[in-house]
Amino acid sequence: MKHPEIRLLRCLAAPSLALCLSLGPLLAAAATVEIAGVKLEDRLTVNGNPLQLNGAGVRYKAVFKVYTAGLYLGKKAGTTEEVLAAPGPKRMTITMLRDIDSTELGKLFSRGMEDNMERSAFSKLIPGVMRMSQVFTDHKQLKEGETFVLDWLPGTGTVLTVKGRVEGEPFKEPEFFNALMRIWLGPKPADWQLKDALLGKGK
Repeated sequence: MKHPEIRLLRCLAAPSLALCLSLGPLLAAAATVEIAGVKLEDRLTVNGNPLQLNGAGVRYKAVFKVYTAGLYLGKKAGTTEEVLAAPGPKRMTITMLRDIDSTELGKLFSRGMEDNMERSAFSKLIPGVMRMSQVFTDHKQLKEGETFVLDWLPGTGTVLTVKGRVEGEPFKEPEFFNALMRIWLGPKPADWQLKDALLGKGK
């Protein structure tokens, strides 16, 4: 559905309630994007701010699908630099496509941050990295269909939500969220195709 707003205007102007009701499911369908069976909202609100889906894709390991990722920003960004510099709240959602050892996932995230930063910059974030790794260790396993969310909230920090539950205090360092984003968007991303997809360049 390329132009749901046109359908909505017609619905509002139509004399028939039945017509409006018939269009309801179509309008609802147009508000989501499905990636590997995971439905992502095209638009959502974070901390009172409207965000839009910048891009979404699948993380592959060899031929296996690991998770679906979606990046939300206040306005579209086509480069890593634009994403990192974007003002306002940001969100990355990760939904598992297979059961995975969350301790191992936490280690991979830590390595991904380290590989995409200068050593001196990474060393300043080690306390936060260790705390994040412990969160994943405590969960032991993330199962297919389970989701975790990374939110950047200006003035608050990075909020980690796992399976719908906020984990501990926010990571207050502004660079921490950007370091996380570099896992997927940095010069050595976890998956090049996923990087392109998150930047809206996927096929």
